[in-house]
Amino acid sequence: MPDRSQDWLNQALRDLEQAQESRQAERHEWACFAAQQAAEKAVKALHLAKGQEAWGHVVAKLLGELPDDAGCSEDLIDKARVLDAYYIPTRYANGHPEGAPFEHYGKLQSSEACDYAGAIIEFVRTQMADA
Repeated sequence: MPDRSQDWLNQALRDLEQAQESRQAERHEWACFAAQQAAEKAVKALHLAKGQEAWGHVVAKLLGELPDDAGCSEDLIDKARVLDAYYIPTRYANGHPEGAPFEHYGKLQSSEACDYAGAIIEFVRTQMADA
């Protein structure tokens, strides 16, 4: 089976670009979702680089399933937990008691989401470079 880890990382980087562009366009719900996707794909890239398969969409869980030699910090897992909260409610009107998703997200959330996804991607890049 060919190593597709770099493909996954490249898509993660593109998703982070999308998150940043959505943030600038004040589409904060999409920025938050794209940031979550960037982090998820980056962590899946690292799993592949380490010869493992990874399933699911919970970034914190995916980070926790990395081998011990990855050295993932609890701080990074906490950042992933924030991103995980953006997986469903940013896209679906029934993700909140009322209002469309875009009414629930602003600059604070999208900025934090982009920063956290960037931190996870940087962790992945470092780990992949060391592999």
